Formats: sequence, C-alpha cells, structure tokens
Amino acid sequence: MANGKSKTKQAVAYCRVSSVGQQRNGTGLDRQEEIINDYAGQIGYELTEVYHEAFTGTDTDRPMFTKMLAEILSNGCRTIIVERLDRLARDLSVQLQLVGLLCSKGITLLSADTQQDVTAAFSGDPMLKAMIQVQGVFAELDKSMLVAKLRKAREAKKAKTGRCEGRKPYGYYEGEEALVKRIKQLHRKPRGGKRLGPYQIARILNREGWPTRNAEKWYGSHVSAIVNRKKAIS
Repeated sequence: MANGKSKTKQAVAYCRVSSVGQQRNGTGLDRQEEIINDYAGQIGYELTEVYHEAFTGTDTDRPMFTKMLAEILSNGCRTIIVERLDRLARDLSVQLQLVGLLCSKGITLLSADTQQDVTAAFSGDPMLKAMIQVQGVFAELDKSMLVAKLRKAREAKKAKTGRCEGRKPYGYYEGEEALVKRIKQLHRKPRGGKRLGPYQIARILNREGWPTRNAEKWYGSHVSAIVNRKKAIS
C-alpha cells in the first residue's frame, strides 16, 4: 500500500557567466543559483548539484556543460534548470544546438525566469517553440549590441592612449600567484640536471590538481606562454 509520499524529483542547476573575470568577482553566479534554487523548491525539485561555468555564450564546447551532461547521463538525473535561456546560450544558433542535444538525450531543460519546459516547447508546441526562438533572438541582439559597445570603447581608448588592454596574463588575478610560482620552480634548471620542458611541467600540474582559468587541464602551450611571459613569473 502506498504511503502517500511522493518521491522528490531531482535536478541540477547550470549557472553561466561569460568571462572568468565575472566568475572571480561573483557577478551573476550567486544570483542565478539563488533564483534557480527558489524555483526548484516551488515546483518540487531537489537540486543535487550546481554547475558553474565561465565560458562564452557563443560556443557549444564548454567544459562544465560537458561534465554536467556526462554525470547526469550516468546518475539518472534528467532535469537541468537555468535561470533563463540566455544563460544556456546567448546565440540563437547555439541555443538550438544545445536544446536539440538535450532533447536527443531525453533531458528536460527548465527556465526559472519563464517557468517553461524549454525542451518540451522545442519538441512539441510550435507556438511555444517560436516564443523560445524569439527569446533567443533578443538575447543574440543584446549580445551583438554589447560586443559593438565594447569594441567602440576599445577603439576610443586605443585612439586616445595608443593601446588597449586585452586579456589579463596568468598571475594577474588574486590566487594565481602560487601557481605561477610553482611553474617557475618546476622550470628552474636543477644543478647538474636537465630543465623540465613545458609538457613535462603541464603533466605535473595536472597531477597536482592545479586549476586553469577555464577548468580544463594544463597543456604544454599554456605553460610555455607563462614561462615566456617573464614579468608574470619574476
């Protein structure tokens, strides 16, 4: 005889910001997680995991998104909740690719902002599918306007100062100094020994668990860039 208690539904949260700088500053991720958690409680879901991604919304190749899919496909969870659809992707074409992938895997995507089952909308209702696509169009337009605005600001700064700062070198942000110091230590030639190469150092960093900015493993090219940037390791 049934005990009258329904089994708690499980879901994971996917929170994304567009840059590592935003992730380090806490911009957006905490807010997204809070909104998703509140929405999950309202609809009777328990969040079993929260995935944070600092990766551009114009690319389908994302380390944490890939990790999330691999884990939920193996543990039986079949629901992902995002704050809103542009946190999945800002480009409409990327949205379509990712939602199509989720549909093919039998995974449900819920949007806390619109309270919609996005995958059901894409799969079944033509009108809802069109509405979701319109959301993507506006997100894509907003992204294009932001890119244009930033480009204009960079051009104005370059015209005024003759230069415009780009991506900050590894070692610039708080917490990265220890890793740069470790690379410098590994790269130092031992007395009577042979200096380690970039690929050997990368293997050691991966074995020791040092994180990269994009939560990917270290490669020799990454180490070479830091080693050759003498100011960053001096």
